[in-house]
Amino acid sequence: MPDLVSGEAFLRLFEDFAHSAFRLEVRTSYGIPDEDEPYRRFLAGEDPGLDWFAPWLDLMRAETRKGKRIERVRVIDTPPSDYLRFELWGTPHNLAAGEDIRYLGRDQAKELDLPDYDFWVFDSRAVARLQFGEHDRFLGVVLSDEPADVLRHVQWREVAWHHAITFEDYERENTPPR
Repeated sequence: MPDLVSGEAFLRLFEDFAHSAFRLEVRTSYGIPDEDEPYRRFLAGEDPGLDWFAPWLDLMRAETRKGKRIERVRVIDTPPSDYLRFELWGTPHNLAAGEDIRYLGRDQAKELDLPDYDFWVFDSRAVARLQFGEHDRFLGVVLSDEPADVLRHVQWREVAWHHAITFEDYERENTPPR
């Protein structure tokens, strides 16, 4: 297996790209140690706070202020898993930091033949395929700049982005009337 890029080296990918970063998120849960306690509080109906989220949001603000685009498409179930509900709670903070996050139903993602794994595409030049271990723990990414591999992921990016809806539209379509 190729070397995993993780920790500070992974975060540097977000400082080093020049124009655009795109992520396809397909998992129903993510095991990120810094999120364990906020996620537990969220599930208990408590406010998870933002201290744990601040480093990511600060990085996103810094990079988008440079004119970089950071986009995601999240594949989501109906109803969403507990973890995806937690992500929905946090999405307004991601958006305020400059990310553009869209949503795509899982059935539609399958019809579109999108992959069943998460990845980032940086500047349409490199792919970072996310790797997970036991209990959905994020291990790092495997990088590829092989042209055919990058092209395949760029094509998936275009399909996913074309069919996904904004967070606001997702909320409007999935919030029961009062």
